[in-house]
Amino acid sequence: MATFTVSPEDKPGKRIPKAGVYAETGVGRACAEYSVFEAEAKGPNASAGAEVSVGGAGAMARAEIAMGLGLDTGVSVGVGGVEAKFLGTGFSVGPKTSVSVLGSENK
Repeated sequence: MATFTVSPEDKPGKRIPKAGVYAETGVGRACAEYSVFEAEAKGPNASAGAEVSVGGAGAMARAEIAMGLGLDTGVSVGVGGVEAKFLGTGFSVGPKTSVSVLGSENK
């Protein structure tokens, strides 16, 4: 588990103080490449995180099984938009607008 705090810096995207916590665990990863082709498979893994800043707050948990099937669950709200997901299905509205179905995201 890791915690973080970010003090404001006079740089774009780094002027807002924030704090949070993040933890993850997983088993196995395999990757193969040949010419322009690439394949990757990951074993089961899980992560969870929460973040608070002047610009918003959010919490998300993610469980992923083999072949990239992800089950994100959580919500975030802030100046960057709104995101809500339940078991990998949900939406994101803001500068990055997308729809997710069982971990597959369409932007």
